[in-house]
Amino acid sequence: MSSVVETVTTVVTPITDELKFEVVEVEFVKEGQNWFLRIYIDKPGGIDIEDCAVASEKISEALDAMNPDPIPQAYFLEVSSPGAERPLKKEEDFVNALEEYVHVSLYTTVEDDKQFNGYLKEVTPETLTLTVKIKTRDKDMTFERSNIAKARLAIKF
Repeated sequence: MSSVVETVTTVVTPITDELKFEVVEVEFVKEGQNWFLRIYIDKPGGIDIEDCAVASEKISEALDAMNPDPIPQAYFLEVSSPGAERPLKKEEDFVNALEEYVHVSLYTTVEDDKQFNGYLKEVTPETLTLTVKIKTRDKDMTFERSNIAKARLAIKF
């Protein structure tokens, strides 16, 4: 994690806690010529545009008041919902996603594939177990957490 992300997370968390929001993810990325500080927030029942506006204003004020400035270059601040396909990062995210339909991307292949969709059946500190559909059959597959590059909620079509 970059020092900008760590610093911003430290500043943002008390603000979002006060608003009863959860910080899902903070990212600081360069796209083309521009830098973007993206803060994804959520709450039970979901985040709306008004929630994002309130959080953005408070976060912007807090970042502007910091001395020294943790982000010396110009950047765009974006505060938004993580969306329907919310990333699963923290242990609590995985536990809350039990029985939900998820997408998992792996670092190395398992049964000739690196991407799996299925229902999250079990979470341990070392593994995740998904019930995936292979052709017409449901199959439980267990993945080492160390092999998981990304995990997120998924929409089943």
